[in-house]
Amino acid sequence: MNNPIRVVVADDQNISRAFFEMYVRANPGYRLLAALRTAREAVEYVNAHEADLLILDVMMRDGIDGLTAAAEIKRRHPEIRIILTTSALESTWEDRARAIGVEGFWYKEYEVHSLIEIMNRVMNGETVYPSAPPDPNLGNTKRSDLTDRELEVLRELTGGLTNEEIADKLNVTVFTIKRHIQNMLQKTGYKNRLDLAINAKTLGLVVSEEERTRGNAADPYTGK
Repeated sequence: MNNPIRVVVADDQNISRAFFEMYVRANPGYRLLAALRTAREAVEYVNAHEADLLILDVMMRDGIDGLTAAAEIKRRHPEIRIILTTSALESTWEDRARAIGVEGFWYKEYEVHSLIEIMNRVMNGETVYPSAPPDPNLGNTKRSDLTDRELEVLRELTGGLTNEEIADKLNVTVFTIKRHIQNMLQKTGYKNRLDLAINAKTLGLVVSEEERTRGNAADPYTGK
């Protein structure tokens, strides 16, 4: 009889972590080794214990994020297969995960395939990513109706940057940033840049690099 696949899960949200634990325990081909609250704990655990599969959330409030942890684990333990999960809709994370060598990517609330299906396929040697990123509504439009440059501007806008700071970061003029924001306001129907940013942030449509990596830093809009 084959030994069960040894699984580690890491998610700082109690409900998500309990869901992952339930999924693993409900399938006899898998054995849960640990359910952890931070990505750093996941790195430390797999450095000290043999594991076959790691299910890891991207966004973590305490310490390093899931992408950073996955890169570190893949450098030291390339044999461990990793599935990254997220409630956010930041599609650029898929490209980062592929570059790191992560075998699976699963959107918690939008994926049409079950987690166990992704687990089985990854452990059978497949690389499993969504055929297309989720395409939710943002006001009166769809994510797919926004250009790559508009999404880039929106990503920085949700991070709390001013027009001048966004222009400097993207190496364009302030006029160009204002034009992109105005175009997005027309498409979405929101009244101002603050409404646009808050709704995009609430939806998790885009996530700034600073927000992904800053842990427990305060939200630029809520102060929490």
